[in-house]
Amino acid sequence: MLRVGLTGGVASGKSRLAALLADAGAAVRDADQVVAELYRPGGAGTTAVMAEFGSGMLAADGGVDRARLGARVLNDPAARRRLEQLVHPLVQREVEVWLEGLAASPAPPAVAVVEAALLVETGSWRGYHRLVVVEAPLPQRRQRALAAGWRAEVFDAVVAAQATDEARRAVAHYVVVNDGSVNLLRDKANRLWAALGADAERLHTGVGLPAGVTVLA
Repeated sequence: MLRVGLTGGVASGKSRLAALLADAGAAVRDADQVVAELYRPGGAGTTAVMAEFGSGMLAADGGVDRARLGARVLNDPAARRRLEQLVHPLVQREVEVWLEGLAASPAPPAVAVVEAALLVETGSWRGYHRLVVVEAPLPQRRQRALAAGWRAEVFDAVVAAQATDEARRAVAHYVVVNDGSVNLLRDKANRLWAALGADAERLHTGVGLPAGVTVLA
């Protein structure tokens, strides 16, 4: 089973590409959804956040208030690093359990994709056979984010805290440039799916995976 990490900057189109790959036949897990599960009342993430940042970060139901927590760490790099050191190992453990479960199933998928924003920043991209990076011009990403209800200052702070496109591309195997229509992205997703299928076959037959980066522009 080919393990694929899917990442990119905020509002680059990761989730849309992940959905297209799922439609094509990939097993897909969203790391943000894993975080949401960890932040439920009584969850491991909730316990960790409360111990580090206090009960003021909790919502009325006893789970983590993600908006309040995000505001707390947004402009405090030290606090953000502490949060990442707490939560990312929990997320990685849950993702690994999911991947191992797929691989051990009677009919494992050829390709399993994990969508996560900080694969490069945390170094966890190394745990995947292939890394797919989604890119889009920053003005276009800003426009998308603001249209979705983001405040400009929050978008800018998140961009500043994330890796650059250059850093992501330096370790990528595939780069998908998402600067056009949904139909254009669908075409690129189909081309990517074909390439990942070929990689999965190489892995299955013991042939080495090719080096270098392929850009789907």
